[in-house]
Formats: sequence, structure tokens, C-alpha cells
Amino acid sequence: MHTGEVTHPELAQRPRWRFTGDGRFPVAARVGDRWWVLRINGFPDHPLWTLFVAGVARFDLTETPAGWGRPLDRSAPTLPADTAAAVLAPVRLFTAFGSEHGRPCDGPFCCDG
Repeated sequence: MHTGEVTHPELAQRPRWRFTGDGRFPVAARVGDRWWVLRINGFPDHPLWTLFVAGVARFDLTETPAGWGRPLDRSAPTLPADTAAAVLAPVRLFTAFGSEHGRPCDGPFCCDG
């Protein structure tokens, strides 16, 4: 389900996704007192998603857990523009896969960061 062998507590949560209006970071959810943001990656060259929690990359995944629903469900509401801007500010520089680790993808077919 996700890369790596570590069990992540986020996988057991039930986020309520909201659209952000951003194509690279299309959805976010407030879980407890922290914002989660999903980045869509250049699949299949990379995992489909990277989860950021409070601006920090947590892990990559291709399939979302059942409890996460469908992040891109068109019936989800959209965040107000000012809220979306504030939520995305900590991840704004991490558009390319791997950039959050200082190793951004530079492949012409998988990345446009």
C-alpha cells in the first residue's frame, strides 16, 4: 500500500478531504490540530501520492487506505482561497517528487517541478 516497511498511524485515520484549487497539491484535510496535504506525483514513475503533515513529508503511497475515502471525490468541498494558501504555504516549494528530501526528480517525463 505504501513505500517502506514502517507502519504509519496516519493510515488508520479518516481525513475529510477538501479541494485546495492547486493542481500539484489538490486536496488537504484538517486532522486534529494539523493539516494534511496530498501531493500528486508523476505516476507510474513515482508513487501516486506523497502525504505531508504540518508541512513535513510523512510517506509516499499509491493506494489510499479505505478510511481515507476517495481524495479526489468531486463532491468534496473546496477550501476558502485564504485557508488553502495558508495550508499550502509550508509545502509550496516541494512540487517535484523528492524535493522535500533535497533530491527533486528532474526526469522530463515524470516531473514538472
